[in-house]
Amino acid sequence: MSVLVKERTLSTGQTIQIAQGDIAAEKADAIVDAANERLQHGGGVAWAISKQGGEAIQRESDEWIRQRGLVSHTHPAWTSGGALPAKFVIHVVGPVWGSGDEDEKLFHAVTGALRVADELACTSIAFPAVSTGIFGFPKERAARVITSAMEAYFERNSSSLKIVKLILFDRATVDAFVGAWSAPSV
Repeated sequence: MSVLVKERTLSTGQTIQIAQGDIAAEKADAIVDAANERLQHGGGVAWAISKQGGEAIQRESDEWIRQRGLVSHTHPAWTSGGALPAKFVIHVVGPVWGSGDEDEKLFHAVTGALRVADELACTSIAFPAVSTGIFGFPKERAARVITSAMEAYFERNSSSLKIVKLILFDRATVDAFVGAWSAPSV
């Protein structure tokens, strides 16, 4: 169970929440997995989700790759939630820090996850701090990109989503997201 830290309702009607907790335990229509392009869930958030969701997630991920090829920043994959409380897992490929065009890649990954959630008729979705773990994206910068991508998506698209949760594992990441959200826009 996550602990709500802050929330904001956008003019478009969606509520974005920042919470501390374990995304794999989050009850939502979909949760977002910070994945690699091959959907091999061996570390970080991907490992935790796959471990708690069971073998079905890796099996469905392997099938996705066989049928469609590698996953890109702009086109996430999705699987069932397996044994998770979420119906779906949307697998986004966030950028590795230092790979070039990191902000744009992260923006597209978030936008792609929201688009897939709408295609799946989800009303709630939970995101981790994509790319801020083993991929090394600075947390404060990622927070700004992720929240601006969400706001831009909802301004431009009609959406079935009502609740968007940022489920962050540790206090340092929570503080980074709250701080970036509270900072004035430039």
